Amino acid sequence: MNHQMAQQGDIAIAAIRDAATRIMDHAVRTPLLESPMLNEHLGARVFVKPEVLQRTGSFKFRGAYTKISRIESSLRQNGVVAYSSGNHAQGVAAAAALHNIKATIVMPRDAPQIKIENTRALGADVVLYDRYTENREEISRRVCRELGATIIPPFDDVDVISGQGTVGLEIAEDMAAMGLHADKVIVPCGGGGLTSGTVVALAELSPETEVWAAEPEHFDDTVRSLAVGERLANAPEARTICDALSSPTPGEITFGINRQHLAGGVAISESDVADAMVEAFRTFKLVVEPGGAVALAAALKGHVDVAGQTVVVICSGGNVDPELFGRILAGERVFRS
Repeated sequence: MNHQMAQQGDIAIAAIRDAATRIMDHAVRTPLLESPMLNEHLGARVFVKPEVLQRTGSFKFRGAYTKISRIESSLRQNGVVAYSSGNHAQGVAAAAALHNIKATIVMPRDAPQIKIENTRALGADVVLYDRYTENREEISRRVCRELGATIIPPFDDVDVISGQGTVGLEIAEDMAAMGLHADKVIVPCGGGGLTSGTVVALAELSPETEVWAAEPEHFDDTVRSLAVGERLANAPEARTICDALSSPTPGEITFGINRQHLAGGVAISESDVADAMVEAFRTFKLVVEPGGAVALAAALKGHVDVAGQTVVVICSGGNVDPELFGRILAGERVFRS
């Protein structure tokens, strides 16, 4: 498959199935969780896909392992480089370790400390930068040149997208195994890798299912881009507790896919995100990071209509600093709006 085809959203289900085979012995096939009490409260049947239980605590391991496994072995030995606020960093570090190669990760200095520490613990070298004054792509390219390494993009890459698409593949297969059909699937959206991979899988395997993107209100670039039909950026001064979803703009490949297939997108306030984190903990005993909770918030707070429907919500990650998580559980306002 060439780059032009990928830009047009022509990622084949065969690539996602191949990714599923590659990660099978290494990734967790996360379950679909259901709460009768939550269903009664929402007047819907809601399943949670807890990627917080995935290896390294987020879906990112799927795409990272897929990408690295497809690099030609002679090039792979020079190692890999990635830039990430934390979840992609950990996924790449873990996948590189499984392939016995070196990983160098470019991370913002203000990333959650738990993500920086975990990335180092997985064996990667970490290069810190200021996300507001330095360019992570430029730093990563420089490191790649110095090491002769291969860059592992966080989302805008066909191999990465097909790896993330295994989430959608599992949803379709597991719902079918229960004799059910999902009316809607709601996906947390940053750069769009998980969203685009999921929507490709479901467009093929469950074409009547609507897929919705959920974003933090101050990083709603995909929502705004869908409205006008072209990629828009977030304001440079924008801040959010949803660090996992703080990409500056939708990816070129990912937006092409999402624009073609998504039913829509919604922007979620940080207060609603915090409430969803509390609900996930109380109802499912899950630790969900802010960015991982936006899709659940979309269902809980009515941003996406779920009444009378069968809905799957992806909780995409659980790598939250314990101190922040404790403050949110205690009801403290840790957000700007």
